[in-house]
Amino acid sequence: MEFAFTEEQAMIAETARAFFAENATSERTRKAMASDGVDRELWSSFCTELGLAGIGVPEEMGGVGLGMVEFALIAEAAGAQVAALPLLGNARVSHALVAGGTDEQRVRWLPALVAGEAIATATWSDDFTVGEGKLSGTFRFAPHGGAADLLVLAAGDRCWLVEADAPGVSVVQHVTMDQTRPLATITLDNAAAEPFADHAAALHALHVTGWLCLAAEALGGAQAALDRTVAYSKERVQFGRQIGSFQAYKHRLADMMIEIEQARSAVYWAACAVDEGSDEAQLALHSAKAFCADTFHMCAGNMIQLHGGIGFTWEHDAHLFFKRARSIGSMLGDSQWHREQIAGMVLGVAA
Repeated sequence: MEFAFTEEQAMIAETARAFFAENATSERTRKAMASDGVDRELWSSFCTELGLAGIGVPEEMGGVGLGMVEFALIAEAAGAQVAALPLLGNARVSHALVAGGTDEQRVRWLPALVAGEAIATATWSDDFTVGEGKLSGTFRFAPHGGAADLLVLAAGDRCWLVEADAPGVSVVQHVTMDQTRPLATITLDNAAAEPFADHAAALHALHVTGWLCLAAEALGGAQAALDRTVAYSKERVQFGRQIGSFQAYKHRLADMMIEIEQARSAVYWAACAVDEGSDEAQLALHSAKAFCADTFHMCAGNMIQLHGGIGFTWEHDAHLFFKRARSIGSMLGDSQWHREQIAGMVLGVAA
């Protein structure tokens, strides 16, 4: 079976890469890191000028009506620039609303999410109580939770919508390793919460979209780490030669390239499997998240080392890639957990 992007998909990828390369600059990213981790000007342009925030939302609900392959292309392009955007949260919540929201919830929130007028996040907790439309509990590790207007909170096997400014809601943003996507703790004390119409469908959409988004971001980040390191190897001269001409240096770059090509196959296998409703979709998603996270971590570490002393400095962007790689590695299940899920699917009881 041969996989190739359609002309439309190739155009989307090229447009997204050009947009982020031009607009998601290091200066703007660092400025966003000093606040709530959101480059609002970039997010507004992404949503309104490109109109790609609703790429996975059906047209009748105000979106673009495309699939997960197209979404992965966008996430890959954003990851290549370590863009300070609430893409992960907005995409997860939008897809959850499409899959399991009520008509009223969709009408109220999807247009605002697609237009970039609202920022959303999603997280979960085992420490909660529910009663008469009220929700209490502590929900940790919410990406861009400090900037969010809408919270989707998973507790047990159910999902609720909560407005961030509702009475009884407290959000505390933390200084985390990846300052381009800071995490927050959300505490509810008898806060008004709207249940989803189909909890199982909403939870499934949260998982699928989140894993694929992180895998594609990791792919983009790994490729950018390789590209930037190759460019540096052609500029830096030692002992009268470009450092990229040394054999040991070239071997490290080759190792990065091999892992990245495998990661690319994993991402788009997963995206295609989801779009086609394949029985392999869940297996592919776990594989993509684990392999891409590990690949990004390896490439980001090599990026720092192969840049030498400058790669360790705050002024250089290599540390932004490394911190994003570490964040992706532990977010929504680490690689060991995902491999355990794969083992359970393949081996069954023997796992």
